[in-house]
Amino acid sequence: MDDDCAVDGLLRAPEGATVFDSSDVYGLGHSQRLLGRMLAQVPRASVRITSTVGAFRGTSVNAYRSLVLHGQVEQSLENLGAESLDVLTLHYTDFGPRDQYLEEARETLGALRDLGRVKALGMRAPKRLAAGAGTAGTRYQVATARFAFLVKQLRPQVVTVPFSPLSQPPPEHGAGGREEDEDIFSFARRHGVATTITRPLGLGLLTGKHRPGAAFGPGDVRSSLAAPVLEAVQRGLQPLRDRFGSTPNDLARLALLYCLRRCPDSIVLTGFTSAQQVALNYQGLKTELSDPDYEFVDAAYAAMRADLEEIGQTPASARRRPCRASPEQVSLPTSPRSDDAPCSPQTP
Repeated sequence: MDDDCAVDGLLRAPEGATVFDSSDVYGLGHSQRLLGRMLAQVPRASVRITSTVGAFRGTSVNAYRSLVLHGQVEQSLENLGAESLDVLTLHYTDFGPRDQYLEEARETLGALRDLGRVKALGMRAPKRLAAGAGTAGTRYQVATARFAFLVKQLRPQVVTVPFSPLSQPPPEHGAGGREEDEDIFSFARRHGVATTITRPLGLGLLTGKHRPGAAFGPGDVRSSLAAPVLEAVQRGLQPLRDRFGSTPNDLARLALLYCLRRCPDSIVLTGFTSAQQVALNYQGLKTELSDPDYEFVDAAYAAMRADLEEIGQTPASARRRPCRASPEQVSLPTSPRSDDAPCSPQTP
């Protein structure tokens, strides 16, 4: 995308979006500056701006040292041309050995809120919470315990989690259940915390554009997806194509409406690559799914998930194993270009 095209899309987005998400590392500030061009042309009170911090530490030993944290927030505000961030989300939760910088970060975040530079704090949640009946010490339980500890320490008002129709669905809104077996959405509701969903289109797979043998660019996380995953997703999308239409916009509409209905109290973030795509996305959302249509869509996605489980693979686990472990790249300057996670700009 060129800059003018990106800003044009951003200016179209307020027709249906009220929340815009960016980061200090998306294009190393370029994404924020593009968003700032849009903010200069719309009433500031009409939109909410969220941004992440913590992926860049400069020459400091830790990204959450006070000077770094203050500096990154102030730089983000300068890039955006804004006086405050509605939500500041912590990109990572590395506060140094034995959390030695956690207290310093907590005090700095409190000062930023007192100054009115940050209105609310956000955190990234684990992809799944471990059930209480699981085996002690599993990586899911470790991640869950860590998340619960930081929620108590930092008291975020928003948690962010990847979710799509390919994910294990949360219980229907209002359904009961044991506290120890709750998922991230019921956990958030119990703590009075808002939820933000990322990757609702499953890295773009649910638009149907990426068929087996598709070529992805360098650094694109989808390049490591095994062929059986792409084949299973294509099979699963066919009933939806037959009933609702076969274009990527038709299929994207279904995925977005599913997420909005299944997680009714969540913010759903999705990216764009053109102003036309923005317009088509919101045009599609004006017509809600009827109950029979929703049940059909729900059943189709459930069959797709079952197909993926039967072959022992899911989009999150079906990546070919590398020779050596490497950290997952999430929203870094070289983040993958996909339909719901473009590098520049990364905005809903």
